[in-house]
Amino acid sequence: MTDAADITLEVKNLTTRFGNARTGATVVDGVSFNLKRGRTTALVGESGCGKSATALSVMQLLEPPGEVIAGEVKLGGVDLMRLSDAEMTEVRGRRIGMVFQDPMTSLNPLLSIGDQIAETLTAHTDLSRREAEQRAVDLLTRVGVADAGRRVHDYPHHFSGGMRQRVLIAAAISCSPEIIIADEPTTALDVTVQAKILRLLYDLQQAMHASLLLITHDLGVVAAMADEVIVMYAGRIVEQADVDTLFHRPRHPYTKALLACVEGISDRAAALEPIQGMAPDLKDPPPGCRFAPRCPSVRDVCRRRDPRLAPYSARHDVACLLVGEEAADG
Repeated sequence: MTDAADITLEVKNLTTRFGNARTGATVVDGVSFNLKRGRTTALVGESGCGKSATALSVMQLLEPPGEVIAGEVKLGGVDLMRLSDAEMTEVRGRRIGMVFQDPMTSLNPLLSIGDQIAETLTAHTDLSRREAEQRAVDLLTRVGVADAGRRVHDYPHHFSGGMRQRVLIAAAISCSPEIIIADEPTTALDVTVQAKILRLLYDLQQAMHASLLLITHDLGVVAAMADEVIVMYAGRIVEQADVDTLFHRPRHPYTKALLACVEGISDRAAALEPIQGMAPDLKDPPPGCRFAPRCPSVRDVCRRRDPRLAPYSARHDVACLLVGEEAADG
């Protein structure tokens, strides 16, 4: 059982909608999970399943017409959903750092790298401008930017994609946050740079003993870095477990299908097994299980009843009617 003192973030029934109740889409639907101190939780699933929307909801960075319509996000016992914009601005950067997908669009092209990091530091600490600039140099050195004392004055376009991502990481950890959220942090990078960035994130998280929420569709990255895994499909969590359990004993048909795709790639003798069909339109999701139209094990009951996430075994939750019957029989 997890000690409550080890939980840094509690997300309960988080629900986010884009548009109005009649014609809009619920892109995050009743999502609940905890982040643990010093641990990495991977949030995985196909594009459009709600991973990034979950992170933006937690950080209250949704652009209209996106809106959190229900749920709690508790940090140190305080519900972030009840904070004002000014109070939430204090949380971002100081207590939760975020590394976004595209470093080029996340950095201001009109400000030097040092100014952008120093801006975060002066907003959340008592450092003077000069002290913040020196701290920016130290942070850039820490994340592996060579000749940081000179490069701190450069602008984003002077850096490669991998170096820009290191700058974003430096900004995210500048105030030693309790939680780091990394949303597809290596999407636009080549493979060799990806490995270096992921190793950097891991080393920093371990040194800071922070919680890391890693959002990715790359199960190879998950296997290498995660302690716990949350699988999302069509706005909902369909399975969550520790990484060994999920990879070796997956229970939900969608999780099995994701892993079959990876196995097909890694085993040259095996044919790639794509998941048939398309994810549902979240403006008008199908009745019953949302994965039923694509599920190879579907039964009639799956098209009628809506499964909810429930314990299958210790620290292993699954949202599948058939798995629920299996657990009851077992």
